Amino acid sequence: MHTFLDEAAVFVQAGSGGDGAMHFRREKYVPLGGPDGGDGGHGGSVVLHADRGLNTLFAFKRRRRFVAESGSPGGPARMHGRSGPALVIQVPVGTVVRDQQTGELLGDLTENGRMLDIAKGGKGGLGNVHFKSSTNQAPRFAEKGEPGQERWLELELKVLADVGIIGLPNAGKSTLLSVISAARPKIADYPFTTLSPNLGVVEADDYSFVAADIPGLIEGAHLGVGLGHEFLRHIERTLVLVHVVDGSGPDPTVALDQVNAELRQYDERLFEKPQIVAVNKMDLPETLEHWPELDRTFRDKGFHPMLISAATREGLSKLVYRISDLLRTEVEILSDEQVRESPRITVPPPPDYFEVERKRKTFYVHGETVERLAVMTDMESDEAVYRLQKRLRRIGVFSALEKAGITEGTRVRIGDVDFHWDSTYEPQVKPERSAPRRES
Repeated sequence: MHTFLDEAAVFVQAGSGGDGAMHFRREKYVPLGGPDGGDGGHGGSVVLHADRGLNTLFAFKRRRRFVAESGSPGGPARMHGRSGPALVIQVPVGTVVRDQQTGELLGDLTENGRMLDIAKGGKGGLGNVHFKSSTNQAPRFAEKGEPGQERWLELELKVLADVGIIGLPNAGKSTLLSVISAARPKIADYPFTTLSPNLGVVEADDYSFVAADIPGLIEGAHLGVGLGHEFLRHIERTLVLVHVVDGSGPDPTVALDQVNAELRQYDERLFEKPQIVAVNKMDLPETLEHWPELDRTFRDKGFHPMLISAATREGLSKLVYRISDLLRTEVEILSDEQVRESPRITVPPPPDYFEVERKRKTFYVHGETVERLAVMTDMESDEAVYRLQKRLRRIGVFSALEKAGITEGTRVRIGDVDFHWDSTYEPQVKPERSAPRRES
């Protein structure tokens, strides 16, 4: 039996692009064959896929590292390298995905089948056939493949349900869910039988809804006592709460107040959700004896309690129809609020955006485009370095470094690439105007 797990940290790494090929035609009857190096294949991306068939993140307890396949290098005769396939990772519906380092929300997989591209595969490097020009007909360099994105992710599962059934341990929540739906949770007469949320679909004539039996809350749950945080987060997505109170207990009023205090202290919005109080175990004499006083006390607190028995199914039809009526109202209110709210638009920085930072004797250039250009450059090739220099000058990196006070010979770091500043750099071997002769 799999243990329920609703939090996990995983490392994902997309595949790197394959290197472009540096190659020249060598046919017997083509003495001045030009460049024909092919492009490298693209690296595979990492994709998360929401699967309704999963209800736990337990699989990520055993495996925390996921690496997609890289692209193959290009070949002669403009042969394109094979691209790496996407790595698809199955996660439960309701999984919230965040970047572990920044805390940025990357996605909320609330629908079955939804896909989330979480790490982009690197582009394949261009072969030397792309760098032929009127001034350089025999380029002796090719691009390296772009590294794939990598990151640590925080996965958090929040159960998706319309109704959350809450209450102290052993109040009868699991029994209630089992008789109003087809769910079959573990039931026993002792606290903490339920260690994970159970879901069930409830039918009310032409209307149906999903109810979740939320594990019992105890005092201090909002501080994480017991499994407090793990349980409370599953209430966040629900529209309506059904608060089950053991009517035969020593003080049902205290039980109600205790659970509501935990909701309020964890998140005030949880306490503000519509709440139906169901006083359970009306089949017991002590419950019927206390009912008039409980009814009056709960109404004074602003609730309209219902008397039920999950064991004998008394009062359950009225409870189900009251839940469905309240849900219809809440869905309409929620829809109106969504229409009124203006979507928040985040404008991303332009592709060529970069920043220059000086630390001691080193100048750092940060930016997606400039870092990609640097890492895809063969720094052992004079021609490739010369091409990188021209592209950096064109997008404004040269002028930004000069404004920052850089001098000849100063160390510059772009991503993982280091070099010393030389604004007058020329390749030692200048580009040829004609292709090399065929080797004998």
